[in-house]
Amino acid sequence: MPHIVIVGAGLSGLTVAYRVRQHMPDARLTILEPRNRAGGNIGTEQHDGFRVETGPNGFLDNKPGMMQLCQDLGLADRLLAASEGSRKNRYVFVRNQLYRLPSSPLGILTTPLLSFAGKLALLREPFRSSRRPAGSPEDESIAAFGRRRFGREATDIFLDALVTGIHAGDPEQLSVAATFPRLPQYEAEHGSVLRGVLATSRQRKQAARARGEPPPPPPRMWSFREGLGVLVERLQHNLGVSLQCGVRAVALTANPDHPRWTVHAEGGNSWSADAVVLTCPAHQQAPILADFDPDLAREIAAIPFNRVVVAVLGYRQTDVPKPLDGFGYIAPQNTRRDVLGVQWCSSIFPDRAPPGMVLWRALCGGVNRPDVLDGDDATILRACQREMQLVMGVRGEPVFTRIVRWPQAIPQYVIGHSARVARLEARLARYSGLYLTGNSYHGVAMNDVVEQAGFVASRIADIYGPGKSLPQTSV
Repeated sequence: MPHIVIVGAGLSGLTVAYRVRQHMPDARLTILEPRNRAGGNIGTEQHDGFRVETGPNGFLDNKPGMMQLCQDLGLADRLLAASEGSRKNRYVFVRNQLYRLPSSPLGILTTPLLSFAGKLALLREPFRSSRRPAGSPEDESIAAFGRRRFGREATDIFLDALVTGIHAGDPEQLSVAATFPRLPQYEAEHGSVLRGVLATSRQRKQAARARGEPPPPPPRMWSFREGLGVLVERLQHNLGVSLQCGVRAVALTANPDHPRWTVHAEGGNSWSADAVVLTCPAHQQAPILADFDPDLAREIAAIPFNRVVVAVLGYRQTDVPKPLDGFGYIAPQNTRRDVLGVQWCSSIFPDRAPPGMVLWRALCGGVNRPDVLDGDDATILRACQREMQLVMGVRGEPVFTRIVRWPQAIPQYVIGHSARVARLEARLARYSGLYLTGNSYHGVAMNDVVEQAGFVASRIADIYGPGKSLPQTSV
């Protein structure tokens, strides 16, 4: 049976391994992870009754991949839906004040976030020409697309907040086609983003009616009662001894005969493999490939990452005068504040804090404030406490704190990203049995990662699955 080596035991690597094993139960699997634990950026910690997520706080059900994975792993009965208030109530902090984001056309008309001219520009979106100005670059930034479709005010507040909340990135630098591909797709197919959204909604409702089902509900955020760490634990349990932590892959060589590949690790250990899947972040993939294919490695190394600090704060409810019924708030990147935003974790999911307490996660740094990571823990906590006093009117000191630093946190799909990915995929096609995936290429969300992992596992099974002969060497 073929031997598959997977480098990286984050959600992507664990899911590739799990799906490969489903397709090919007898295949040999080896997963190499440089850290002393699996899960990548996903991690759940317990501290004196506080349940802390050190990375993602949950996942959306707007794609089927994650929910299907939970079903297949037998975790459906442990899923926990986010509160209704967290879905409806989201805020931005601008002009030294907290504002609720509008969630309906009436809300847009009445929101104080936009001037009359700003509201008019936004409401004119369905009637704007979809023809781009002459001389426009082929790959448009999110900000340029937003100004053209929605006007400057809506872009500076709403789109900036969206980009900050998901990518902690700069809308002037990020590619709209790579980051939010549906937006230019709606414009191309329907002449308007709003018309595209409405048409897609109608199609989903019609499809549900044809199946005899009720209309699909709006997307919702999910986790597990015990936190996202449950997902990693269950995947790890299914893989058993296939997973080797504390092993850092450093190089890849191609062999003229079978087995086709050799993965080399620090300390001199190596593994021969029929197929290799690199699921670790791009900044780790590039040095592994540097000697084997310098051009491929350079393309991968050009994908930038930002820097993020997660500051976890637990307060007494009596020290928080404002009611908390919502997801939290974002301070758009253009405000250049110390804190990018705050998730009200104990309002989103119950039991994240002990009785009488609240748990928040302040996100700091991002592409425009990387300097925040250079401060020590005490400096970061002081900055966060000042923000909590200003924004939320918090009185008193936190009773619990935890600082988590991510010096290479989220890949940034800057202008030219799609073309770069196309180039590296064309070059990668020269080598049978070598696969790249993870959040560096086709989406940063958990849903995106799981979906791409499933695609890779299916491709491997199509070539190496039961009844298939091992392909001839072509490296």
